[in-house]
Parts: sequence; structure tokens; C-alpha cells
Amino acid sequence: MNASNRQALINKTYKTLKKYYQPVAPPADRPLLEHLLYACCLENAKHESVDEVFARLEQNYFDWNEVRVTTIAELAEAMANLPDAAEAAKRLKRTLQSVFETQYSFDLEFLKKQNLGKAMKELERYAGVTPFAVSYVAQNALGGHSIPVTGGAFRALVVLGVISDSEAAKKRIPGMERAIPKSKGVEFASLLHQLGVDYAVTPFSPRVRSIIVEIEPDAKERLPKRGLKKDAEAEKDETAPMARETGSRAETASPSVTPQEAAAPKKPPAAASESDPTEPTHDESSEAEGDSTRKPKSATKRLSRKKPR
Repeated sequence: MNASNRQALINKTYKTLKKYYQPVAPPADRPLLEHLLYACCLENAKHESVDEVFARLEQNYFDWNEVRVTTIAELAEAMANLPDAAEAAKRLKRTLQSVFETQYSFDLEFLKKQNLGKAMKELERYAGVTPFAVSYVAQNALGGHSIPVTGGAFRALVVLGVISDSEAAKKRIPGMERAIPKSKGVEFASLLHQLGVDYAVTPFSPRVRSIIVEIEPDAKERLPKRGLKKDAEAEKDETAPMARETGSRAETASPSVTPQEAAAPKKPPAAASESDPTEPTHDESSEAEGDSTRKPKSATKRLSRKKPR
């Protein structure tokens, strides 16, 4: 897409989003560290949810150092109303730990005295700090013109045709700062953030899809298709019983049986006399049993039965 068409589409996106979302501006007197920690929680989450989490953290913990030494599992429980509480807790804890190990304090106000480029590079050095957080702090604490964009917003902009897949993979939106003036940067960033969160959480929402199509009608063809996912799941459900049946047959089949023998009809079991000719029949076994239990006749009885000569 050429620069003029991209700029026009970004401006149309801004104009349309103002009809559906209310812009959110951060407190002006918030310290730089808290801007950074707020950004750790805000990524992929709504502003109102992060406001609740931030208030809970300030109420339940004595200071940020206590938050730093708390386990990720405990922090995730306190941040449970975020979409991905465990990942947000991990970012928050790692950021606090990295700042403490670097500065031996939780004061980052000195970054405001540096030029914007140097301050942003300093922020990038801290573990747990994402590009979104760096851009958020640059915009809201350092006075720079840098619009923070979440993963959901990047995917929505790809569907809109503002950027390509390769540009989204590189986290780049060429010309966005030129299309949106600095005086409108905070407002546009909050509107785009809300669209990105909604698209990431509910990509099949009729409201989200109608907003995207209103911005760019051609984006309808690039929206995710619900049917493709259902077809894949149905195919998986259909093949699963066949796989189980095949596996059960393989387990019950003897490895020494040939395919011809396995296909041949099974004969009913033969009688004992037919299956083993050496085994005595019922009569023979009875006689043998009788002979074995019969007492031998005495010599006197045998002589008495002989006829006289």
C-alpha cells in the first residue's frame, strides 16, 4: 500500500473508532515508574480492568518492593480480572526486579531529563518491558510521539489492510505517527487499544466485525472465518473413533496370524474326541475308571467258576 492510501485509511480508522469508543487519558501526575507498571498490566487488557488491578495492588501491598518479592502465582490471583493475569503478573514482577537490580530503588524520574531516544533505550534494557510498554511510557510520561500498539491491534490493522503480515511481525506501522498528529496521539492510541483488545478477545463479535467493515468494506474477506474452525474440529471428532477402533483391532490381533487367516471365518470349537484323538472318549474313560476302581477277584472264586472236566 502506498503512503497516501495508508494515511487515508488510518485517518478513517481514527474517525470511525471515535463513534464506538470513549478515549481514555492517564493521570497527568503519575510517576514514570507507575506509567511503566501500568503499561505492564494494560497490554492486551481494558483500561477499566487495569484501573481495578492497580487500585487493588496499592491497597493490598505496602509498596512496590513488596510486590517485587511476591510470587507470580499470588500476583496473578490479585490480577485475576485481566485476560491473561499470569503473563501480566510475570511482566510486572520482572520489570520491578530489573529496575531494582539496576537502580537499587524504584525511582525512574531521572529519565525525564534525558532526550527521548536515550530514555527509550534505557527502558528497553529492563527485563519484562515490552515494546508496547516502552511506547506507552514514551507517549504518556516522556512527552514523545510514539503510539503504543498491542498484538490484537496489529492483527486488526492487518485485517483492515493498513499493514501487511510481515510488517505486523516486525511490529511496524509505517507512517502512523505522520498520519496522526502528536496532539491526537493519546486519544487515537486509547481508541485503537480498545479495538485491539475487543478483536483479540472476541474476533467473531458482530460489533467488532461491523466496526472493521465500516472502516474498510474490503476487510470482510479478510476477517477470520468461524466455519473453518468448526470444520477442522468436526473432522477431528470424526477421525478420532476410527483411530480408536483401528488401535483396538491392532491390540487384539495376534502378530503371528496372517491376513488370510484373520479374514477366514472362524470354525466352531470341536468336541473333545474330534479335537484330540488320543484323549479317551467318555465310554473309554468310564471303563478305565471302572477297571481302576474294581477289586481283583480271589483265586478261590476263579476256581469255583471253572467247569468240572
